[in-house]
Amino acid sequence: MKIKFSLPLLDRDVIREVHYTLTDVGWLCAGPQTKALEQEIAKLTGSEATLCVSSWTSGAMLVLRWLGVGPGDEVIVPAYTYCATALAVMNIGAKPIMVDVKEDFTIDPEKLQKAITCRTKAIIPVDLGGLPCDYETIFQIVKDDRAKDQFSPNGEIQTKLGRALVLADAAHSIGARYRDVQVGRVADATVFSFHSAKNITTGEGGAVCLSLPEPFSNTDEGCFLRTLSLNGQTISAMDKNQPGTWRYDIVAQGYKANMSDLCAAVGLAQIRKYERELLPERKRICEFYSNRFSQYEWAVLPPSVDDDRVSACHLYLLRIKNISEEQRDKMIQLISKKGVGVNVHYIPMPMLTLFKSDGYRIEDYPASYKLYHNEITLPVYNGLSEEQLAHVTATVIKAYEAVNSGS
Repeated sequence: MKIKFSLPLLDRDVIREVHYTLTDVGWLCAGPQTKALEQEIAKLTGSEATLCVSSWTSGAMLVLRWLGVGPGDEVIVPAYTYCATALAVMNIGAKPIMVDVKEDFTIDPEKLQKAITCRTKAIIPVDLGGLPCDYETIFQIVKDDRAKDQFSPNGEIQTKLGRALVLADAAHSIGARYRDVQVGRVADATVFSFHSAKNITTGEGGAVCLSLPEPFSNTDEGCFLRTLSLNGQTISAMDKNQPGTWRYDIVAQGYKANMSDLCAAVGLAQIRKYERELLPERKRICEFYSNRFSQYEWAVLPPSVDDDRVSACHLYLLRIKNISEEQRDKMIQLISKKGVGVNVHYIPMPMLTLFKSDGYRIEDYPASYKLYHNEITLPVYNGLSEEQLAHVTATVIKAYEAVNSGS
């Protein structure tokens, strides 16, 4: 039995929506389908301002550029995340400051607090696997008098905010909840990913949701972000296509970051049934794994629900007790030979060449390495059958037994 690690949901609803876009809408770049997806995201999250973008990275860069972050500034990120979190910071000229994580894969507030300096302009917590970070503690830290006294604003927006911005990397967590509030409305700004492997996909793409405090107008700032995403242009290509509306202005140094209607159509078909069908199925898959692996002392199950948080179940981050990185890799080889696709999320950034060359050392992030060295990510996507899930779990168990016995 062959089971891929990830498989996007391309069902009849998706085909129907894409066909409608191609044959009836009459527009391909950002237009009515993109607007409809933004409305669905706003309905799901409760966000006051939502903007669909071409990727998570482009969305995060838009927010940081809007904030006025640039050379000489610092943005705090966890060491245990995909490289895009740090690259969004680096690509606008700022420096990512990496801090370690907790046992649940989320950023460690204690380490975050110690990393804040007068150059800190933003914090990017990552909801790894779909589990929200401890946002209440993060906000307590950035709103603390000591942190605010250290804050050195540059420009009108930073001065108005008066503290570091909390920008949630919610690439994994659409549909997750923190203290019964939907992710998308918990942080000052939130960026989702709709990459092909995500809970909701547009092939490539993402979305920015704003929940800025007073005196900001989220609607006004959302409109400006939209302008930034269109090369700083005051009207969209679709608006320019209307009779008599050709004249435009360039009012900011933006870049091209909008989503296309063709991509939005795929996401529209999925988000309309996400809470009703797709998200519950992902939770069922993760519960299946947890029920099976809870019988084994060597299995460390990923957290999915606690008193404050409900995960979006994007990834199932299984950890294996008392094995080395080499043994973990051997397990993956054995599992793969049986046709089961598994992965590792993630190689901590300080272990990667780009970041090592900048002076980051994995020895400074022991919790991140502890999570990484024995972690195996199992398949979680809509359409996996009970038979397939049973095959995945049986294959993992046999691989552990083979490695643990030394055979």
